[in-house]
Amino acid sequence: MNELLKRWNAFAPRERSLVAAAALLIALTLLWWVGIAPALAKLRTAREAAPQVQAQLQLMRAQATEAASLKAQRSLSYDESLRALESSVKTLGAGATLSVSNERASVSLRAVSGDALAQWLAQVRANARLVPTELKLQKSAASAASATTATAAVAAATAWDGQLVLGLPNR
Repeated sequence: MNELLKRWNAFAPRERSLVAAAALLIALTLLWWVGIAPALAKLRTAREAAPQVQAQLQLMRAQATEAASLKAQRSLSYDESLRALESSVKTLGAGATLSVSNERASVSLRAVSGDALAQWLAQVRANARLVPTELKLQKSAASAASATTATAAVAAATAWDGQLVLGLPNR
């Protein structure tokens, strides 16, 4: 340390100023690279992501409200759930058949539209208070053959084949 002080004092005042300015410049550059630039980049990405995060938060709040309302509903007996399920399967048309075995209900689907299936699942959850425990679906051969390049037309024309298993309440 004493050696550095001797060398420092040996510099001319102009050289000391230049060395001090260079050291200050290096310190400011390091401060920028390590402290300020990453924080500014994070702030920029946070501003860009804020609308997405806000949308996710609203969706999560809506789902929490829906979950709370579903939890608050009284549970149905085996017979009530089965009656509600039987009546809801009829809304799917001839492409759906129901078979019941103990506490399991199987619904076989053949060429059921995606929209009808989504509405039926919501109806079963709300009215029969059941959710699928197993789900095996595949696009129907009829909808795969009629698929077009327009995305909306493909989504509307999609039909599904498969089987859903729902767990019924205990008797």
